[in-house]
Amino acid sequence: MKILDRLEEILIVSLIGAATVIIFLSVMHRYLAGYDIPGLQDVLLNINVGWAQELCIIMFVWMAKFGAAYGVRTGIHVGVDVLLNQLSDSKRGKMIIVGLLAGALFTGIIGTLGANFVWENGMAYAVLSTLGADTGVHFEGPVTPDLEWPTWIVYSAIPLGSYLMCFRFLQVTASFWRTGELPHHDHGHVDGIDEEGHVPVDVNHFAMDDNLHPHDLKHHKHDDSAEGDKK
Repeated sequence: MKILDRLEEILIVSLIGAATVIIFLSVMHRYLAGYDIPGLQDVLLNINVGWAQELCIIMFVWMAKFGAAYGVRTGIHVGVDVLLNQLSDSKRGKMIIVGLLAGALFTGIIGTLGANFVWENGMAYAVLSTLGADTGVHFEGPVTPDLEWPTWIVYSAIPLGSYLMCFRFLQVTASFWRTGELPHHDHGHVDGIDEEGHVPVDVNHFAMDDNLHPHDLKHHKHDDSAEGDKK
């Protein structure tokens, strides 16, 4: 299980990192190609980066699908639990399990529909032709406009990501059944920061203890005048 978790994290980080680098290089190419620099401009104009936008879109789609599965595992997804928290502990636990199983059912259905679409959209032809079997009624399938990749490869993110998300829902359900706890992600936590120097929970982040706030200045001035009158 730890291997799957690590592969999931590596895939997400690699996709967003590669997409960021590609976008940066594409923007720099477009920017520098506009300058009349002898030699450099001719070289840049001969480099075709029209595929960069399409590739980044594909990367972000894959990242979103697998990132959604990661969110289920770590408890990042936001849920409205106002009514749920009004129930008793036993009823609340049952409703949580029903919700998790509903999520597993939904993502399982999406994964199955996506797998059927990918199979009929060119994967069947690619697999059968590779194995030397008769392709029958299956066709080769379309390709992407710029990269000219088979679209069934791009659309594979739907069944793969959805099935992984379904598995994560079942994993969280089993864990909740055993321990009664759900995965929780602290949005205020930042990896790499020492937890020993954490800020107290009851701290007032909006307090102005340095008397620099206009209201505080007016308030202190009023107090000073009042003390003068008493004297």
